[in-house]
Amino acid sequence: MTKDEPIHEAPAIFNSKTRPQSADDEISDFGKVNYLEVTRHQHDQRLDNFLLNRLKGLPKPHIYKMIRSDEIRVNNKRCKAHDRVQREDVVRIAPVVLATREKPIISSEFAKSLLARVVYEDEGLIVLNKPSGIAVHGGSGLAFGVIEAMREVTGKKYLELVHRIDKDTSGLLMISKKRSALKVLQQHLVDKTIQKHYLCIAKGQPALNEQRIDASLLRYTLASGERRVKVDTQDPQTKESQTDIVVHGRFTIAEQPVSLIEAKPLTGRTHQIRVHMAHIGHAILGDDKYHVHDKSGVHRLCLHAWRLDIPGYDTITAPLPDEMLDWMPEDIKANLPK
Repeated sequence: MTKDEPIHEAPAIFNSKTRPQSADDEISDFGKVNYLEVTRHQHDQRLDNFLLNRLKGLPKPHIYKMIRSDEIRVNNKRCKAHDRVQREDVVRIAPVVLATREKPIISSEFAKSLLARVVYEDEGLIVLNKPSGIAVHGGSGLAFGVIEAMREVTGKKYLELVHRIDKDTSGLLMISKKRSALKVLQQHLVDKTIQKHYLCIAKGQPALNEQRIDASLLRYTLASGERRVKVDTQDPQTKESQTDIVVHGRFTIAEQPVSLIEAKPLTGRTHQIRVHMAHIGHAILGDDKYHVHDKSGVHRLCLHAWRLDIPGYDTITAPLPDEMLDWMPEDIKANLPK
């Protein structure tokens, strides 16, 4: 079977014990063989992503092992992680023990605070002004993130992240309410027709008001297992990366020169803005990964996903959080970019 080849010919007959359940519904008993019928909400998803959304709590390597070991079948056929499931396909899942099966306990206060941060919503898209310090999804020791909380709070069967932003970054996060909207928006991201704008407070004061940072980036892993990114031009795995920056104000914090900077990533690499800013000598304040000697006294990452330009939509913005505004003099706040 070739990469991304759809899997067809769903089996026509199931006895009463193996009648497939809708993949929209949660699995109630992981200790038995489960048969899930793909609906329009999962149509054309990669098999690994389909399984990750239904076997929450199971490590990703375990899911890939199940696929390789023939514990996952689609329409009674062997399959690969990159195969795409189609509507009415039936996915067979062998008995599995999940690391955790409990639903996250989400306080009503937190739920209300998330819903209050929705800055845009239509029939296919929610845009949320995510607070700093909250991950976009659960995993790596986190019981839940924004997407799990939004699913629980809204009661919607289908909500998926269109993209991701770092846990410590605040600002605009796109969440799709329909599979069709997800595909359109993610294709825009692939085609680079969505422009994201970030605002950050950075160390020092650049000599130029505008510049393009063109520095290839390489992801690597520390001995602790934590992911990091660095500028690297030699490694064959390095990826081309560009960020445009504009200085909107120069001031001081704790008698140290700093700048309010708009950053527009032209590529979408992990930690791109944070690494690019550190690379040119203007690391973002509060960055505990790429500005470890920060003496400003700022206690959060001063990076905010401020504006989205999406084809076919009005411009969507999220105001700077108070934790960043409080560090700025009045004249800077009065002239924030619109």
